[in-house]
Amino acid sequence: MTARVVLPGLLRDLAEGAAELPVELSSDVPLAEVLDRAFAPWPILASRVRDERGQIRRHVNVFVDGEDAKRADGVQTPVSPTSTVHVINAVSGG
Repeated sequence: MTARVVLPGLLRDLAEGAAELPVELSSDVPLAEVLDRAFAPWPILASRVRDERGQIRRHVNVFVDGEDAKRADGVQTPVSPTSTVHVINAVSGG
């Protein structure tokens, strides 16, 4: 089955314009593994989403099936073969 990683418009150029990146899974795996697989062809994309320790960057939100991964188990949040992972740039302003 295929989990999907959905990218925001701001990051799509780093993945050759792809809005979604499919990741084949046969069982639940940690979010870190899904992101590693999805971003393997685009290291610059990976570095925009995760820091040098492999954690989700402060200004990026990642949701697994609608649940904020930072409020769950971070990059250890389980992702199932039917999951949708949304990567969202945080927006701030005054």
